[in-house]
Amino acid sequence: MEYEEKTGRAHKPLSPKQNVRKNLDFEPLSTTALILEDRPANLPAKPAEEAQKHRQQYEEMVVQAKKRELKEAQKRKKQLEERCKLEDSIGNAVLTWNNEILPNWETMCCSRKVRELWWQGIPPSVRGKVWSLAIGNELNITHELYDICLARAKEKWRSLSTGGAEVECEDAGFSAADREASLELIKLDISRTFPSLCIFQQGGPYHDTLHSILGAYTCYRPDVGYVQGMSFIAAVLILNLDTADAFIAFSNLLNKPCQMAFFRVDHGLMLTYFAAFEVFFEENLPKLFAHFKKNNLTPDIYLIDWIFTLYSKSLPLDLACRVWDVFCRDGEEFLFRTALGILKLFEDILTKMDFIHIAQFLTKLPEDLPSEEFFTSIAAIQMQSRNKKWAQILAALQKDNREMEKGSPSLKR
Repeated sequence: MEYEEKTGRAHKPLSPKQNVRKNLDFEPLSTTALILEDRPANLPAKPAEEAQKHRQQYEEMVVQAKKRELKEAQKRKKQLEERCKLEDSIGNAVLTWNNEILPNWETMCCSRKVRELWWQGIPPSVRGKVWSLAIGNELNITHELYDICLARAKEKWRSLSTGGAEVECEDAGFSAADREASLELIKLDISRTFPSLCIFQQGGPYHDTLHSILGAYTCYRPDVGYVQGMSFIAAVLILNLDTADAFIAFSNLLNKPCQMAFFRVDHGLMLTYFAAFEVFFEENLPKLFAHFKKNNLTPDIYLIDWIFTLYSKSLPLDLACRVWDVFCRDGEEFLFRTALGILKLFEDILTKMDFIHIAQFLTKLPEDLPSEEFFTSIAAIQMQSRNKKWAQILAALQKDNREMEKGSPSLKR
């Protein structure tokens, strides 16, 4: 009464409609609930059968909505459990790498336990250290040598930007025009390196670092210079290592036979790698191999980009890093095994495509590749043909090529 006096509103009895709502054990939350309401007074009342039917329909809607909510809650719970499990697994792996493997690298790196851990993916916090050890430093590059190469690169950039005299560097015999073209290509490529991350582009936190490593490398190896695709390799290393260590790993990585063959565009050796790849392609995926042959689809069409960037441009970054993990363990063979794994994963789709669509598909792979399914596909690839492994097949092909170059009859494979 006190409230009514203050507001000046008298209490009114509930209407029949309000009584209906009051007697319900729930309050309608959406327009779907209106099917339970009586029709307006100026319209004929609902027949009892229709009202019962509407009530059943609404109850069914409520049941389905609750089922969906329960299903989504279970899905969220499962995702949370999997995430916690993954975090625990990574945490345990970090302890194993830091406390057991890295301190005893020379004796443990080739053990079965470490190889299995390697396949599962190296934890990001120790990835850079493991990569450095696995790649090695056969070139004996020091931090001081990196500083010297970087200083020369900066001097060269200043000279080119001011149009001054040619810099006395280790690139004697290379024209200023060549060096300027290389510098422009570096600038262009950096802008296209992992653009979605926005960290390597102008103004980004790693722009100068990437520019420095690539510039220093052109002074360290003027005979190779800068080749399109190098920026992706350097960028992945920068994300996992300090600058000087990234340069050391970068230079040693590019010095490996396969990378050097591609970056120096050694056509003869590149064709030998493609031929070796096709031996295992036919062995593992004969149906798809025949389809590619029928459509005149040669390996260079899709392999060159994959090998040049070590899959860092073609695959999602986290997946590419896992490929790098095993590549550091198994060497160049794994790059070609990964290619066959990709072809196997999409074999059913590719066998239905023509030349143009296959080339387009392999040039731009789907972005939502499931990592476990992807690595299961790679694991199914056997890198052995007629009891010969990758290195043996490649060596035999190289020997055949040398014999042919000398004019001798080709040896039987």
